[in-house]
Amino acid sequence: MAMTTRRTPTLRYEREVWRSGAGLLAAIDEVGRGALAGPVSVGVVLLAPDTKPAPFGVADSKLLTPQARQRLVPRIRRWALDCAVGHASAAEIDRIGIIAALRLAAERAVSQLSTTPDWVLLDGNHNYLIPREQPGLFEVDDRAGFAVGVPPEPERWRCQVPVRTLIKGDLRCSSVAAASVLAKTERDALLVELSRDYPQYGFDENKAYSSPRHLAALAEHGPCAVHRCSWNLPGVGRLDLDDTDPDDGDLDETELGGTDPDGADRAAADDLNGQTRPDGDEPPAPTETRSFPADWVMGDDGQMTAAGAAR
Repeated sequence: MAMTTRRTPTLRYEREVWRSGAGLLAAIDEVGRGALAGPVSVGVVLLAPDTKPAPFGVADSKLLTPQARQRLVPRIRRWALDCAVGHASAAEIDRIGIIAALRLAAERAVSQLSTTPDWVLLDGNHNYLIPREQPGLFEVDDRAGFAVGVPPEPERWRCQVPVRTLIKGDLRCSSVAAASVLAKTERDALLVELSRDYPQYGFDENKAYSSPRHLAALAEHGPCAVHRCSWNLPGVGRLDLDDTDPDDGDLDETELGGTDPDGADRAAADDLNGQTRPDGDEPPAPTETRSFPADWVMGDDGQMTAAGAAR
């Protein structure tokens, strides 16, 4: 039986760019893009040109167990100059579309950094940080720097630095892999908390992706307050909203249909020394997963605070 080997991400790509004179790097990756409910979350790691190699074990978050990701979080925070995670809620996704929501979550993440980056390394092949001159299928026109239905947040970072996109960056670059670990652990914790309010959907296990239990609950109970109701939810369809995604086109199944867009990567992760289950699904989050108190809520700015606390 042939053994599957995992490619260890490195800083080779980042160092090539640093040798050309680039300064502080913000490596960015997102999670939750293809989920049916909950926020989309973006992690960012700030690194300097003299950064040492990443902590042992850093890899694309999809290839790690929840326990391994949790162990890496404090090591990544010690390794990076700074790091953060930003979120855009399901309601915001419904209002402005998934691409603008990705941008919003990324801007909120970078805004939390102590220093502004000089360049960005973005996982994937699409630069969602810069609004295009002609908004695409899943974008709203926010070229003026704001979107209808989103708090103005005048201090929020807007990208005005060079951006390099890299397909499979989370597999190749340890900076992007570290950002993916931070984003996934924090979003998973949010979904565990949401499962207490909406236990029928199994968010603690499926993290709001389209598992059989989640689809069965949608068919029986319909969507809840944290579902992305402007999407064509399986068995439900798109609901009429007072303030929805301005795009009326059908949603691509891989992009927005609720299947995990990382399924191919999950399949490649099989038989990795027990780091994933054979079926590609992750076990329920362990008790040590970071959680938020039951009375904490996500505000319009995507940050978690205690209910009633001053913002």
